[in-house]
Amino acid sequence: MHSRVVHMPKAQERDPIYRQRRFPAEVIETCVRWYITYRLSYRDMVAMMAERGVTVSHTTIMRWVLRYLPEYEARWDRYAKPVHGSWRMDETAVRVRGGNHYLYRAVDKHGKSVDSVLCAGRDRAAAQLFFEHAAGRPECGWPEKINVDGYTATHLALRNLGKKDRRWRSVEVRSNRYLNNIVEQDHRAIKRRCASMLGLKSFRSAAITLAGIELAHRIRKQQFSLPSDARHQPGSLKDLWDLALRTDGAIPYPMLEGLAQAANAPELKQRIRQPAARRELLDQRPRRYSRKVTAGHGLYLLIAPGGGKYWRYNYTFGGKRKTLALGVYPDVPAALAKKRHQQARSQLARGMDPMASKRNLRLQPAA
Repeated sequence: MHSRVVHMPKAQERDPIYRQRRFPAEVIETCVRWYITYRLSYRDMVAMMAERGVTVSHTTIMRWVLRYLPEYEARWDRYAKPVHGSWRMDETAVRVRGGNHYLYRAVDKHGKSVDSVLCAGRDRAAAQLFFEHAAGRPECGWPEKINVDGYTATHLALRNLGKKDRRWRSVEVRSNRYLNNIVEQDHRAIKRRCASMLGLKSFRSAAITLAGIELAHRIRKQQFSLPSDARHQPGSLKDLWDLALRTDGAIPYPMLEGLAQAANAPELKQRIRQPAARRELLDQRPRRYSRKVTAGHGLYLLIAPGGGKYWRYNYTFGGKRKTLALGVYPDVPAALAKKRHQQARSQLARGMDPMASKRNLRLQPAA
């Protein structure tokens, strides 16, 4: 009796980044490429893939975008063409989780994209972060001229960079308004693409998505020199992506080191993959409007535009909503503020108004 030898099929060779993925690499690359290139929402992508016989949810496509866009951008950057040394820099507002964030962008004198960085604020630290990140890109090199608007924080950032690195002192800084028309017009490509989105819900997803949209914009401008021979001439956008994403000499998954090496500014959330800790929230600088950092049970820290930080407690007594002042931070640390908060809650539980008790205690020595 002869035994039958069963040969198991060999596993197909696959890019390591797609291991343990149920969907083929072509489906993942197509969804990511279409999303950043065309004005489509995630649900539009679901309908389009369903017509091709692929059943996928919109949340899955969103995870693909957040997971693979940094890798795709790194592989495309291997073939990036150098840009001119004359830059035009400007920032544009982007709505993230209901608040204004600022996308710092720069193009050269010919309209080619230099770099883009999303920041939570529009101040000196944000501008300095952008310039350091842009100058660290291999295809950008060191700028010869930079044209900026009249915003004071941008000029202060360039002065601080000159103190840190002498090479920045040789850069000519200009403020000619008409020269920035080219970068202001270039903002439209990013703004039009963001219009079809329902909103960016987190800083990390916004930073990765906007970087992918910027990548598609650079591809449209033909800022990459892809290798090709007589046997394979790229004839479509898909062919270009196939050439760029080949694993021949692929670099590892980027961790956005340029942001982590910039100035220490917690409000910029430089660690894109991790939310800001509560201690960082307490130390961050004010924005244009007052902001609340909640601590639970009605206790919060009010960050005023002038720079002050105040502990407040919101409660309801006698059908009226009231606010009790518990001290000024950092004179009153978090531990003392929580202790005063507990005392006020205890008085409220006994039927006493904490604000009236505080007023009586303040007037008692004068009586």
